Amino acid sequence: MSSYSITEPSSLQKWLAGTLVVAYAVITLLPLVWILTTGFKSPVDAIAYPPKILFEPSLEGYVNLFTTRTRVSPETLEALPPPVTWYEEVVRNRDMVIAGPSRYGERFLNSVIIGFGSTFLSVFLGTLAAYAFSRFKVPLKDDLLFFILSTRMMPPIAVAIPIFLMFRTLGLSDTHLGMILLYTAVNISLAVWLLKGFMDEIPREYEEAALIDGYTRFQAFYKVVLPQAATGIASTAIFCLIFSWNEYAFAVLLTSGTAQTAPPFIPTIIGVGGQDWPAVAAGATLFLVPVMVFTILLRKHLLRGITFGAVRK
Repeated sequence: MSSYSITEPSSLQKWLAGTLVVAYAVITLLPLVWILTTGFKSPVDAIAYPPKILFEPSLEGYVNLFTTRTRVSPETLEALPPPVTWYEEVVRNRDMVIAGPSRYGERFLNSVIIGFGSTFLSVFLGTLAAYAFSRFKVPLKDDLLFFILSTRMMPPIAVAIPIFLMFRTLGLSDTHLGMILLYTAVNISLAVWLLKGFMDEIPREYEEAALIDGYTRFQAFYKVVLPQAATGIASTAIFCLIFSWNEYAFAVLLTSGTAQTAPPFIPTIIGVGGQDWPAVAAGATLFLVPVMVFTILLRKHLLRGITFGAVRK
């Protein structure tokens, strides 16, 4: 008589689970793969119907993303010296010349400054606040925590006009500092609540032992608590960065030039006769890279942080 385990899944269950995981992965990754391939299509292939699966790869989308072009007459084109670089040749094939660089690089850099700046500030302030709520007797602690959480529940568009007027009065419109402070204010509620859960799981005995050994409260926090909370800090940083990196509404309303980020800039890429979809797809592909790299670097902390405290000893 064969033995049967109620905890070990059967071969059929494993096969079904594997099939579902693979199907979910394919459905999830298909839009990303489509965006990636569209960035290497020509403008004609990008709007072809039915859509082209097989096509001749082209870097025209990336050239259009990073350059500003202007159309010239055939006579002017013939009078110009031969193209020096490969991207000049790509532009010449469209009867255009490069007038200068585009603003995508500046917008991308703005996203890096604002996204990572607000993430650092959110995690830094959230860690301190979460430690205080977890370890000290704060008056009206539950009410304060609910108030902090309620700021996350409110839709951003509901406070868009007051924030716009406030930023204009304070001179923070279209500034890196203004966007960093705004995204920090939105993210700090998430940071406090996530990190407080991690702080609660860290035994107080560690700090008490450090205090007995002569550590100050700050030294115990810095040398004992922070290393234990590294997984929670990494997980919180990823979630905060994803919001700041992808945020669109406030970026459209409060920025227009100096501090404009990539999300509101990418849809404005216009080609000849309409939207330059290969350039848009190329911009979206490059825009995904920093968050993907940041998440991959912290993936072990992310997985451990999500499951932290799920099983109590």
